[in-house]
Amino acid sequence: MNDTVEQLIIQTIETHREMLAQLQQSAAETIAAAARLITETLKNNGTVYLCGNGGSAADAQHIAAELIGRFRRERKALAAVALSTDTSILTSIANDYAYEDVFARQVEALVKQGDVLWAFSTSGASANVIAAAKLAKQKGATVLAFTGRANSTLEQLADICLCADSESTARSQEMHQLAYHIICDLVEQSFAES
Repeated sequence: MNDTVEQLIIQTIETHREMLAQLQQSAAETIAAAARLITETLKNNGTVYLCGNGGSAADAQHIAAELIGRFRRERKALAAVALSTDTSILTSIANDYAYEDVFARQVEALVKQGDVLWAFSTSGASANVIAAAKLAKQKGATVLAFTGRANSTLEQLADICLCADSESTARSQEMHQLAYHIICDLVEQSFAES
């Protein structure tokens, strides 16, 4: 193996380890709060709506699948909707309005007081995610944000924010995945026990 390639691999793994240590030290309370929020919302017949772009859209879909299907335990299906999955809705809103409106328009139609908007933006500045978060808050929903840059616009809007601060989007998303798997596990445990 080429020394440069090996160095890149080692450096990437080391960065991942450093971020994992930071997540372990500083995010346990945030992860627990997020799990409590999702659990309370679902137990009160609310819905978890999720949005993000690119890899974050895939994360939103992943979480919705874990909640509606199951993560590790048998329990009832839990109400979750990824706002990035309906191509007809996304393309019609982007075409007829603007791409910035693709999530906010769905929030306008679907989100109600007592729901959660789980918003992903590694930059913390995605215009369409910000627009959705602002509208969700106006409608009385709670905003849970997963970001990758400290003190971002999305973090400022959020009621709860997990920030995996990194210059690398991929490293932030790796921390997001671990955190949301823990959240799904905690939420599921509370429903499996009830």
